[in-house]
Amino acid sequence: MLVADRYRLEELLGRGGMGEVWQAQDEVLGRQVAVKLLLGDDGDESAASRFRLEAQTAARLNHPQVVAVYDFGSWEGRFYLVMELVRGPSLAQELSARGPLAPRRAARIAAQSAAGLAAAHRQGVVHRDIKPGNLMVDADDTLKIGDFGIARFVDETSAALTRVGQIVGTSTYLAPERALGKVAGPASDVYALGCVLYQLLAGQPPFWADSPTALLYLHVDTPPVPPRQHRADLPPAFEAYLLRMLAKKPEDRPTAQEAADWFAGPSWEEPPRPARTPMPQPVFGSAPAAPAGAPARPPVPPSMPPAAAVPGALGAPGVPGALGAPGVPPGVPAPAPVPVPAAAAQGHRRSSGGGRGPRSSHSAQSAAGPGGLAPGGGGKGIRSPKVLLSVVAGAVAFLVAAVIGASVFGGSGSETGSQRPEAPSTESADRAPGGNPAPPKAVPSPSKKSKSKKKSKDKEGKDKEDDD
Repeated sequence: MLVADRYRLEELLGRGGMGEVWQAQDEVLGRQVAVKLLLGDDGDESAASRFRLEAQTAARLNHPQVVAVYDFGSWEGRFYLVMELVRGPSLAQELSARGPLAPRRAARIAAQSAAGLAAAHRQGVVHRDIKPGNLMVDADDTLKIGDFGIARFVDETSAALTRVGQIVGTSTYLAPERALGKVAGPASDVYALGCVLYQLLAGQPPFWADSPTALLYLHVDTPPVPPRQHRADLPPAFEAYLLRMLAKKPEDRPTAQEAADWFAGPSWEEPPRPARTPMPQPVFGSAPAAPAGAPARPPVPPSMPPAAAVPGALGAPGVPGALGAPGVPPGVPAPAPVPVPAAAAQGHRRSSGGGRGPRSSHSAQSAAGPGGLAPGGGGKGIRSPKVLLSVVAGAVAFLVAAVIGASVFGGSGSETGSQRPEAPSTESADRAPGGNPAPPKAVPSPSKKSKSKKKSKDKEGKDKEDDD
């Protein structure tokens, strides 16, 4: 059969709802072509419009991943479309014959398909029917996108419905926004390509239901099962990017060009990079955090006070005998602390604590030394320097007062009215060997007998004076 006196039909390649595809020979140019004939249904105006739209859309595109259109016309009341002949099966045929594809081959198909869609999107064309049957592989393993029959232009104002109550496209690969009746955009083609890749890897589409209506609800509301549950050998990075292509919101999906660049590189076979953990920020007034892996510092015992609170410690200011203390020459040993009786310490605690009742936190804190230890404590803690100095000073003052009192009041007589003997003169005092003055001789106090004898002598002397 010779179509339009030029294209000789040789072999039927396939038949669909709108027409049939033949392998033909171009008698004028002498090359193999594919001729698509519209079925003879003159009453179906929508089919004729879609056929004409496919020719006009494909003619605008010139890309290695898009099937080229050579000619379009009418022959014996039927429209025909002459296209590039792709010598190879579609992905639907390959999937049916061989089963799921290897991840490397699926990545190659994804890169070429996304590159062809990116070229169409740059020309303002949305395919709207990406599926395995419309993706064909040539003999040299080059992918071709065909069947732009229901494609639309981005600036087209017509509705997305070709007939009342019908949404154009295949429900198995329909984007959620299109299931909700919204206008298809470039992101809708990316979602459909994600569904195709999922099926190529898992052997089944991401969503499946018995009715088209239930299937549309799954696209809108249900997240897809991670493909690694069907293919354990799928790289995690491939899975993560594929799930991003199947995002429910169009703005969350990558563009076709981004997907083409990503699958063309080695990123899909790399392990996913772990998320970076933020470095802790230092807080004012706190010590800097030790780096990871550094040995921890040993804990300081709670009973160990700082050096400034220990009497006689190295570098403790104001403590006698401390190295570097003002007013004390270095090298002079610190005086040994004078032991304080328990009663004196208890009395000191009572006087400083204001009674036997519990002291307030303020008074307890003010009574504590610089090291944070109270002066009492039953001998378990270390007393502050001020308290020790006050105790030592009190003890020394007590001893000095005792010595002075003993020297002043120790030689007083026992009776009143007794005359104190005069001390011998230094001139008539005997000298001890060596020229040192001898100690004065003690004068015994007069007894009662000597007193009576003196009285008798005084009486005799008075009588004698009377006689004279």
